[in-house]
Amino acid sequence: MTTPFLDGKPGDIYESIIWPGLQLKQGERHLLLEAPISLDGLGSAVFGGGMRPLRRMVNIYVDRFYRCDDPERDILQLLNQWEYPQEETAGLLTAVQLRHAAVAEERTGDFAVFCCATAGVSNGARAGVKRTTFSASWTPGTINLMLVVDGRMTPAAMVNAVITATEAKGAALSDLGVLDAENGLVATGTTTDAVVLGVSQRADWPLLHAYAGTATDIGGAVGRLVYAAVSESLRVAAGERG
Repeated sequence: MTTPFLDGKPGDIYESIIWPGLQLKQGERHLLLEAPISLDGLGSAVFGGGMRPLRRMVNIYVDRFYRCDDPERDILQLLNQWEYPQEETAGLLTAVQLRHAAVAEERTGDFAVFCCATAGVSNGARAGVKRTTFSASWTPGTINLMLVVDGRMTPAAMVNAVITATEAKGAALSDLGVLDAENGLVATGTTTDAVVLGVSQRADWPLLHAYAGTATDIGGAVGRLVYAAVSESLRVAAGERG
């Protein structure tokens, strides 16, 4: 577990310890996670979301007064400004300080998992209860998860991994006592969370994972890493607030 950019500056690079060539770079008001090969992608990113090939994920900071009339357009303009190709790129927006990003990673004989979380809980919310909702609403992400698996997974297992990551995020918030400000119940997330998963599908991994729930080795790793990264990002932010 590490917070590589807590005292960092633009241009700093964190090299993954579980997959040589996987890099997390601190840029101008953004973090760039770039893989050495194209990945099978699945995610809820506002730009480049859905199921599509991915090579990079960009988590972009905007302040809480950001006008989000057309976030896809705004992300595309920034990608062009930073000279990142829009193809194979997922773009996320966050109002969380990027220096609070936490990284957790793990490698076994059958897979390797990398997780980067930026987390804030100013708009904590509980799913499954009646609360204020809107027919269409989008604001910058409060908990953004960037997950990379160097391994082989079926599409169903990728969806399963996103479920497990979401459960682990909820568990972290519960253990930290984060509440839904609207009803006082324990929060399961925030109103603006996003997750992006990329899987290498490299043929030299012997096992094709058909499942990624909490009973599986790969699901267990995803859950542990998400829990640790979300908890650490929130802990660091709370420490700076004093």
